[in-house]
Amino acid sequence: EQFGVLESLFPGRIDMGLGRSVGFTDGVRRALGRDKDDAEDFAAQLGELLGWFEGTSPTGVRARPAEGLRVPPFVLAMGEGARIAARAGLPMVIGDLRGREKLLRGIDRYRSEFRPSAWASEPYVVISGTIAVAGTPEAARRLLVPEAWAMAHARTHGTFPPLAPAEEIEARAMTEKERDFYEAGLAGHLAGTGDQVGHELETVLKETGADEVLVTTSSYDRTELLDSYRRLAALFAPRG
Repeated sequence: EQFGVLESLFPGRIDMGLGRSVGFTDGVRRALGRDKDDAEDFAAQLGELLGWFEGTSPTGVRARPAEGLRVPPFVLAMGEGARIAARAGLPMVIGDLRGREKLLRGIDRYRSEFRPSAWASEPYVVISGTIAVAGTPEAARRLLVPEAWAMAHARTHGTFPPLAPAEEIEARAMTEKERDFYEAGLAGHLAGTGDQVGHELETVLKETGADEVLVTTSSYDRTELLDSYRRLAALFAPRG
């Protein structure tokens, strides 16, 4: 019903991302009324959900205004999700760009096992990850700092803190475990000047043959983040 309302309000502008995660922490899972084992039923849940749009729900209940609408579904795939997306014949969003070998294995599995469906006649791959572009490599790296610390805190404390300024985080005293997660959170992203990122992104696109790139960069300073997006967009601007 929610996606049906959104599609009715904004026709052709809504995508439906569907993931099998049941929550990052035990507290989140309890709030959602889910258990870790619920992820194993994702394929069946996916088929049931799509049935609401096609009018084939086994419950006999009709979803309004979703029924009859075509809201493009994308399976958010990590690991087993790629196989589920392929067997359901759905487009796939896969990340992240830091684990290149794992990313390529997932894409190969998806393409080799893809079964055409009413939703997609051929494989469709969206690669997802963090991309930061700035005037210098150092400035681009600083864009990554707030999210890297938030993830490190979540991994060690079980809760996500609000994003904080980079200078505040860089002055923070961290435990060895926090520091390890923090440094890992900074590594492997596409970050640098326009020329550096453009070269790296071209390599990734050749390796993956992706149809789209979904940029998921998050940072505290919204002005710097907007500048990063502008610089990234400029890499794809028509050249006269």
